[in-house]
Amino acid sequence: MGLDSVHFKASYSFLGLSEEDSSYEDARAVIIPVPYDSTTSYRAGTREGPAAIITASRQVELYDLDLQCEPLLAGVHTLPELEPDMQGPAATLTNIENAVRAVLADGKFPVMLGGEHSITTAPVKAIKEKYGESLSVLQLDAHSDLRDSYENTPFNHASVMRRVYDLAKLTQVGIRNTCRDEIEFIKKAGHDGIIWAHDMADGNMAWVDRVMQRLDKNVYITIDLDAFDPSIMPAVGTPEPGGMLWYQTLHLLNRVIDERNVVGFDVVELCPIPGNIASDFMAAKLVFKMLGRIFKKNGWIAGEE
Repeated sequence: MGLDSVHFKASYSFLGLSEEDSSYEDARAVIIPVPYDSTTSYRAGTREGPAAIITASRQVELYDLDLQCEPLLAGVHTLPELEPDMQGPAATLTNIENAVRAVLADGKFPVMLGGEHSITTAPVKAIKEKYGESLSVLQLDAHSDLRDSYENTPFNHASVMRRVYDLAKLTQVGIRNTCRDEIEFIKKAGHDGIIWAHDMADGNMAWVDRVMQRLDKNVYITIDLDAFDPSIMPAVGTPEPGGMLWYQTLHLLNRVIDERNVVGFDVVELCPIPGNIASDFMAAKLVFKMLGRIFKKNGWIAGEE
């Protein structure tokens, strides 16, 4: 009697997909886990985020009620965790860039799981090499992250969007915390791409049209999970009241995916709370919903190609 008669638990990959549905060669999308947590300024622990998301994802049903199918059976591969480079943040970012660049070269869709938000600069740089000036970035976040540097480094999580701003057209959604230096930069630069959280609070979704008007053809999406209200996403390092809610966020993301060419995305800043798995599962479900919509849009679902 061989191993084919033995029952094993789901594989330790995103969604626990079988080897048949998760081989790198056949995968449409590739999960890149980056357990990096070096410049966190409040509650540390985001290095545990990627593993928590992958663990929770194994409990997500593969059937998408909105799409009426199992979209991700077309193939999602999970890479081993990227190892932080002890030479420093710049070396770590270079390592991530190389990973994303290789995934793109192989014709795969990159999805990065963080880790702290400082890592977002790397996929944006790699993806811009492919899409050039037609690339824009959509950020969902509680914080503007536009400091030129913080705690003596330009690679801090509080400076990540300043680095991205220098690379691509940036639209920021859900922002509700910033500092005087950032406000001065916003005014001096004429940066009009911020959708402040207080302008979203009345339930009027007209702000979504403003987002869509700013986005170019190709869009990279970066989601700091503190964009969500802490009542539904408490497991973040710097929770801020007054955040986004689940269906409001999906409404925005669905429009972006349907009406633009999303070329990659990341979900970062999950800081797992022992004994509280709801946040881990929500992050995993968010990745599932986004990928499913992208697969559907691109015709990557079995029988629809």
